[in-house]
Amino acid sequence: MFVRAVIAFLALPGVVAFAVPLAWAWRARMPLQGPWCLALVALGSIGLLWCVRDFYVSGKGTLAPWTPPKHLVVVGLYRYSRNPMYVAVATILLGWACAFASPGLLAYALAVMLAFHLRVVFGEEPWLARTHGDAWKRYAARVRRWF
Repeated sequence: MFVRAVIAFLALPGVVAFAVPLAWAWRARMPLQGPWCLALVALGSIGLLWCVRDFYVSGKGTLAPWTPPKHLVVVGLYRYSRNPMYVAVATILLGWACAFASPGLLAYALAVMLAFHLRVVFGEEPWLARTHGDAWKRYAARVRRWF
């Protein structure tokens, strides 16, 4: 399962949060405008890795839809947000947009955030309710969707 977790990390948030923005910046030859904004990238990366670890250790699964956690993950950052992994990726993307002072990367970040919201509301939350029943209802009642 560890190999699946690594592949899922590289294929999903690795592409969305790192490969696309960095390829965009490299292709457009964008200079680094605000190096202090890389602190957002670092903060989001730490949060993302923490969540991936909790999915693997506590949930006994990965962030990939093909091997989701077997158990509802309610530890770590999931005590404060039902979707800290998405918040972490959004933080990374906003950090890149700020670091390169790029309206295009900002638009990309906002589009990804909208896609995350739609996925959560119309896909993940109904699935979690069906899969985890009362445990999901109790968790959703005490922890906010985003913050």
